[in-house]
Amino acid sequence: MSEIMKDAVYRFSSEKAFAAIHWMVSQGQPVDLHAALKACYFADKSHINQHYQPIFGARYMAMKYGPVPVEIYEMMKGEGLWLWEVGVDETPWRLDGYRLSVRKNMSPDMACFSSSEREHLEAGFGKSQEMTFSARTAATHQRDWQAANGGRIRYEDMIEDSQKRDAIVDYIRQNASHAYL
Repeated sequence: MSEIMKDAVYRFSSEKAFAAIHWMVSQGQPVDLHAALKACYFADKSHINQHYQPIFGARYMAMKYGPVPVEIYEMMKGEGLWLWEVGVDETPWRLDGYRLSVRKNMSPDMACFSSSEREHLEAGFGKSQEMTFSARTAATHQRDWQAANGGRIRYEDMIEDSQKRDAIVDYIRQNASHAYL
């Protein structure tokens, strides 16, 4: 009898998502919502490929303009559930149209990130900020986005082709539900 493998599903880290959003908006200028969402995607994808686990553990949906980490998007909009989850009454950012900007001048708490997570977050944000909207959209319409066909993007599909791909996929499937992000 063959064993049916479930998709890798992680527990979302609201603490890391909150800190990442706060850090992005604290970089000196308003941040385009699309750029911020894709920065999280780039960071999660590169981190899972290199370290076998994502940073945030968000549910990514294949939307028209690329992957959207659902919980992070909700947090960016200031939805009450996520404010409660991280123990704040309001966010230190505000969303004006499609731009995130600083609401309160306070430093983000980056202590929740490992050095590799911070490195990948910074790289993902830099990459996203350097691209145009169209370039970000094209860069995120890869195999993982296509395989989702308008639904949930699987972490397994984020793993790049390499000799280690099958081993990484097996590892994340076995460990995702037990991982503490």
